[in-house]
Amino acid sequence: MKPFRLLLTLAWALAALCMLPAARAEMTIEIVGGGTNRHPIAVAAFQDEASRVGGNLTPIVRSDLDMTGFFRQISPSAVPMAPADPASPPLPAWQAAGAQSLALGRVEDAGNGQVRISFRLFDTAQRKQLTGGTFTVPVAQTRDVAHTIADMIYQALTGHRGLFNTRIAYVLKSGREYLLQVSDVDGARPQTILRSREPIISPSWSPDGRHLAYVSFESRKPVVWVQDLATGQRRAVANFKGSNSAPAWSPDGTRLAVVLTTSGNSQVYVIDAAGGQARRVTRSDAIDTEPTWTPDGNTLLFVSDRSGTPQIYSAPAGGGEARRLTWEGSYNVSPKVSPDGRSFTYVRREGGRFRVIVQDFGSSDSRTISDAAYNERPSFAPNGRMVLYASDEGGRSVLYAANPDGSSRVRLAVINGDVQDPAWGPFNQP
Repeated sequence: MKPFRLLLTLAWALAALCMLPAARAEMTIEIVGGGTNRHPIAVAAFQDEASRVGGNLTPIVRSDLDMTGFFRQISPSAVPMAPADPASPPLPAWQAAGAQSLALGRVEDAGNGQVRISFRLFDTAQRKQLTGGTFTVPVAQTRDVAHTIADMIYQALTGHRGLFNTRIAYVLKSGREYLLQVSDVDGARPQTILRSREPIISPSWSPDGRHLAYVSFESRKPVVWVQDLATGQRRAVANFKGSNSAPAWSPDGTRLAVVLTTSGNSQVYVIDAAGGQARRVTRSDAIDTEPTWTPDGNTLLFVSDRSGTPQIYSAPAGGGEARRLTWEGSYNVSPKVSPDGRSFTYVRREGGRFRVIVQDFGSSDSRTISDAAYNERPSFAPNGRMVLYASDEGGRSVLYAANPDGSSRVRLAVINGDVQDPAWGPFNQP
């Protein structure tokens, strides 16, 4: 790990970006923690999906549900003679096999290259339907429907909005190139947003999910860019003298918090999302960096070494006195606030290990949700029910998603190479 001042001035993930081999992003979901209180559910193979959509439906629904750590899958072989017809499922047999919930459906030809996908979710004990739906889409959109079905199942059984139709952004180092990529939350359908021979760091999603802010070194200095994901058009919004880094969108999408060195040392500023003059927020002789907003847009959290070691502080977004939030440990960085504004996650160094921490506001109590020795860049899912972060395990990049209470942790991906700076995107806009 690089010294603190270099780490924060040049956006601390940069050093790691330059040292790992080429990447190959193949994501598989594996539950590695928790599991004692998982909800038992059976997801039967959708009728005729093999012939209609190549079997590319049920496995995605199952994998999505596994990702949350909330469900325990009951194998369909537990009821081998059960018909797949969603109109008349043998609910007592599935209940006897241990399934509290049963999801099943069918795929039909809708003509003109489209398919009709229907599904139903049942409570096996109460013998009633909990949710269901029918979708008529082109075959190519089967994956989107699978994510939507998983979202509906998740919400029906947990009461929380599903997150499977959201996306993640990350930086991938492939050979001598840096790739800014966006993918489904399970890593499928990756799209390269920017390709550069110079480092790319710190991707940050706009609240509407239509833009990414990031830092690029393509002009041989760090500059903050905003890029439209639909059109590919981009603009430099912070290209002031010195270093421009660590962009973070305000909750209303109109402003960006950034870190500039125009005053000589790294300080937090706020600029209009379209660019323009920067307004200084923090004023100290220390390094202030890595800003992030609270959901109400009134407060910024940031990292500062004004106490001698990097700690997390909060300050009014309009400027004002800073208040220290972390007191345990001598190295706390990379804060992100939960969507409900009740807690924040960050990375703490403990005995040479870099752990992902979740801490409630108004309390110094914290809980560790990671396990590997090196973890970085945690960010909350938009429903607040999971935290995404990257780990380095034996020279491999690994993406994890953990429950904020530390009860469950899921390995999303093991990648032969380097994936850095993961950022979980917002809910899809209508």
